[in-house]
Amino acid sequence: MLVFALTAHEYAHAAVALQQGDATAYQLGRVTLNPIPHIDPWMSLLFPALLWFGSDGRFTFGGAKPVPVNSRNYRNFRRGDILVSAAGVTVNFFLALLWSVIFVLLGIASRSFPGAANVLDTTQRMMVHGIWLNLILCFFNLIPIPPLDGSHLVYHLLPPRAGLWYRGLQRFGYLPLFGLMFLFRPLMSFLLTPAYAMMGVLAGYIAPYQVIAMVSVN
Repeated sequence: MLVFALTAHEYAHAAVALQQGDATAYQLGRVTLNPIPHIDPWMSLLFPALLWFGSDGRFTFGGAKPVPVNSRNYRNFRRGDILVSAAGVTVNFFLALLWSVIFVLLGIASRSFPGAANVLDTTQRMMVHGIWLNLILCFFNLIPIPPLDGSHLVYHLLPPRAGLWYRGLQRFGYLPLFGLMFLFRPLMSFLLTPAYAMMGVLAGYIAPYQVIAMVSVN
């Protein structure tokens, strides 16, 4: 579920960039739902593993390979930048809704096929993970810290001089974000409040359709 969520996020960026006139990602083979072109050896594999084992399984962080774009190719810079930046989080949000609908359909199906309760229960658990991971990816990427997607959206709301300074923070890469995650954990939790709130809302809707797995006793 995580691999698909990350892949769909990057695919959306690449596909919308192409639609807006920039073929950079397309030429690099990024307009695809094949996860392999979106995997970054460091950010997708090594760094998350180091954090996971270094913290004894308490914390990890990673991501897919960022989609390269050339905003000068957009037919309209402002419109293109906003649409491309919003594409990934929009897809993650709608995937969370889609997995919620599938969770409900699985629950309804279990009433007609009680013998498949265990399989449907496992599939529903996958859907719950998919809902949560997509909500986290959606609202995490909306945090207005460069180079996250949210910073591109905020940039267009600022006066030109302030926007130029703000966007210049991208030269520091992920350092400001890491500083927030490691030094200001309560603030990070606060910024992710919308994800927790949305998960609560969706959980309230889908909970009545939860499949009860059958447990065999020998």
